[in-house]
Amino acid sequence: MKLFFDTNLSTKLVKRLEKVYPDSTHAEFENLDEESDLVIWNFCKENSFTIVTKDKDYFDLSSIYGSPPKVILIRSGNCPTETIEKLLLDNIENITLMHQADKIHCLFLH
Repeated sequence: MKLFFDTNLSTKLVKRLEKVYPDSTHAEFENLDEESDLVIWNFCKENSFTIVTKDKDYFDLSSIYGSPPKVILIRSGNCPTETIEKLLLDNIENITLMHQADKIHCLFLH
């Protein structure tokens, strides 16, 4: 499963999580850090990425369009990168289940 980290998350997450989530990327690495949510949504859909973000707008898009892409919404407020890394590692099973479930489009982590 490939994760796409939105601009509101650290680029360091890609390297830190590469063993568990290989082929993941960040908006900045794809020159999408200045693009609209819909442009990013379509990029992730076309390239089989799951969006990881703190931006509720992606939840709204998933409510309208369904998936793909799937969305992981981080709801822990301002927190260090290590906290987000731990959330994604501690929830591998939940993330995998969401990814496999046709009717689940968004996963909230906090």
